[in-house]
Amino acid sequence: MKEHLPSIMMGAFALALIFSTWKLYKFMPNKQLEDDDNTQEAVDQLTFIMIDIIQTSSTPPTHKELFILMRSHRDFDEKHFWRFNENKLYQLLQKYYIIHKLSSIEEIHTKVVQKSKTESL
Repeated sequence: MKEHLPSIMMGAFALALIFSTWKLYKFMPNKQLEDDDNTQEAVDQLTFIMIDIIQTSSTPPTHKELFILMRSHRDFDEKHFWRFNENKLYQLLQKYYIIHKLSSIEEIHTKVVQKSKTESL
């Protein structure tokens, strides 16, 4: 029995490792959640709402005003974007600034208003 003890312990360890790996794999989320607001489609929808609000505003809104206006926008889905907060808006703005080489909501407002004026002509 003493000679087989290391083999038994090694086998028990291997079985425990296999079982714990399976358990981790089984309970890890591998499907996209219905209310996942980090997908590209969700980010695009939030960006559209943000640009729509900035474009329709007569003056550039502040960060707080933009957040409140986005939450009350007709296309904003409360169930889907239930985790949307000011930090998420800040991340969205930072991503937009980097992509379009801008640095403020005022610059976005100026660019969007100019673009809409040239398209309407």
